[in-house]
Amino acid sequence: MKYQRVRPGWPRVALGALSGALAGFASLAVAEVVAAAVRPQSSPVIAVGGASIDATPAAVKDWAIRHFGTNDKLVLQLGILAVLAVLALGLGALAVRFRRVGAAGALLFGTVGAAAAVSRPDSSGLTDALPSVVGAVAGALLLYVLVGRLPAVRRRAASTSDLAAGEAGDGVPASAGWDRRGFVLAAASAAAASAAVGAVGRCLNASHGQDAIASRRKLVLPSPGSRAQPVPRRAGLRVPGISPFVTPNSDFYRVDTALVVPKVDATAWRLRIHGMGVQRPGTYSFDDLLHRELIERDITLTCVSNEVGGPYVGNARWIGVRLADLLAECGVKPPSRGGPADQLVSRSVDGMTIGSPVEDVMDGRDALLALGMNGEPLPFDHGFPVRMVVPGLYGFVSACKWIKDIELTTFDSYDPYWVRRGWARKAPIKTASRIDTPKPFARPKAGTVMIAGVAWAQHRGIDKVEVRIDDGPWQEADLAAEDTRDTWRQWSLPWQAATGGHTLTVRATDRTGAVQSDKRTRTIPDGAGGWHSVVVTVD
Repeated sequence: MKYQRVRPGWPRVALGALSGALAGFASLAVAEVVAAAVRPQSSPVIAVGGASIDATPAAVKDWAIRHFGTNDKLVLQLGILAVLAVLALGLGALAVRFRRVGAAGALLFGTVGAAAAVSRPDSSGLTDALPSVVGAVAGALLLYVLVGRLPAVRRRAASTSDLAAGEAGDGVPASAGWDRRGFVLAAASAAAASAAVGAVGRCLNASHGQDAIASRRKLVLPSPGSRAQPVPRRAGLRVPGISPFVTPNSDFYRVDTALVVPKVDATAWRLRIHGMGVQRPGTYSFDDLLHRELIERDITLTCVSNEVGGPYVGNARWIGVRLADLLAECGVKPPSRGGPADQLVSRSVDGMTIGSPVEDVMDGRDALLALGMNGEPLPFDHGFPVRMVVPGLYGFVSACKWIKDIELTTFDSYDPYWVRRGWARKAPIKTASRIDTPKPFARPKAGTVMIAGVAWAQHRGIDKVEVRIDDGPWQEADLAAEDTRDTWRQWSLPWQAATGGHTLTVRATDRTGAVQSDKRTRTIPDGAGGWHSVVVTVD
C-alpha cells in the first residue's frame, strides 16, 4: 500500500491552533520568570511595547493619550498580547502540516523580542535578550511536542491504480485510534504548568526593587531652608465640582513612556552634570542633595498632550534643590552671560531624553531638582528619587522623571526624544482655562448656577477670566486669591440660568495682557490652543 498526504481537516487545524496558543502562553510565562532574574524591563512584552512606542508617530501617541488617558500603556500591552495570541494560533495551525516550520516560527518571534530588548536605550546588554530567547525555545519545544501528538494528516489509498488515476480512495484514516487522552493530558499539563510559572514570574517581578522601596520608606525629608508662602485662604473656592487647589498625589496626572515604572534605590542613585561650558563636571548622590539648602514651592505642571479643557494639569507643593545653583557651582553660564550651551539635556534611567532651554532654567525662576511632592518623598510614578520641575514649560521640555544625567549642549547639535518625533524644541505653557462645573451635558435646574473652573499661565500669572453664555457678551468672573504666578488660579461666576440648551465658554488673560487665543490648534507641536466650551441643558 501507498499513502497520499492530504490537507488536514478542521478538527486537526483547531487542535493545532490550540497547541499554538498553549505554546505562546508557555513562552510568555517562562520569559516572565527569566525577566525576574534579569530585570523586569527585559520581558518581551515590555521590550516590544517600548519599541512600539518609540516607532509610533506622534499623532498616534497623541490620539492614544486623548482616548485612553493614563490607561494608554495598559491598552498597548493588551494589544500586543492580542497580536501574539493571533500569531500563536496561526503558527499552531501551520505546524499541523509543517511541524518544524511552526516551531521555527516560534523561535523567530523570540528573536524579535530579543532584538527589541537589547536595542532599548536603557538596555543592560545581551542579558536583556535572555527572557525572549529562553521563552521562545520553551514555546517552540512545547509546540513541536503537542503537534506530534495530533493524528497524522495522511490516509491509506484503496490501490496503486487508484492513485495513478488521481483518485484518493476510501481507505481508513491514519488518525484512527490516535491518543486523544494523551494529547488532552499533555495540553492540560502544559496549561497548568504555564499558569504556575507565569504566576511565579509576576510575583517575582512585583517584588523587584525592594531596595528602592525600602530607601523611600526610610526617607525623612528635612525641613526646607526656604519655605513656600502659606496658600491664601481664598485661593481655594468652595464650589462643588471644582478641582481642588492642591492636587493629591494619587490624582496627579501621569504621562510618560515607561511601561514599567522604574524603581531606583535612592542610596545608589547618582546624578552626573557634564558637557559644553561645564567647567567643573560633578557627580552628586541623593545624600548630597539632602544636605544642600532645600526650597519648597507651589508649582502647577501641564502636559503638552493636554487637550483644551483636558485633565493633564495639576498643582502640587514641591521640595527640592535649586537647579540653577547646582549648575552655577559646575561653572555653567546661561547664553545671556556668554555660556556656549543653550540646551540642557536631562536623561532618565529608562533612557528618556528631555531638552530644556538653559536660559529659562537659570533666569531666576524656581527650577528644581525635586525630591518631595505634597509633603512626602516623590512617588515612584512621579520620579522617585529625583525629578526636574521647571515652572512655565510643558513637561516634555522640562519635567524629566527618574533623572540620572544632565548634559549641557546646543539645540543645533542634539535633538532629544520628543523633538525627533515632531514636537517643538521650546514650549512655554500657553495661557489656558477650563470649566470644571457644570460638566458637559449636565442638566442643572433653572435659577442660580455656579460656573467655575481653573485657569493657568505659569510664570506669567492669570489677570482675568471671562465667561460667555451662548453668543452673549463676555462677563468677567470672580478670581480666587492668587498663590503665585507659577500656580493655577480658580475662578467662578454665578449664572441666572434659564430653561433650554446653552453653551458656556471661557477664556483667560495673563498678566502680560495676552488674551487666550480662540484659534483651535492641535497639541502637536507645542500645545493645544482654543477656548473651552461645555453644552448644558437647563431644566
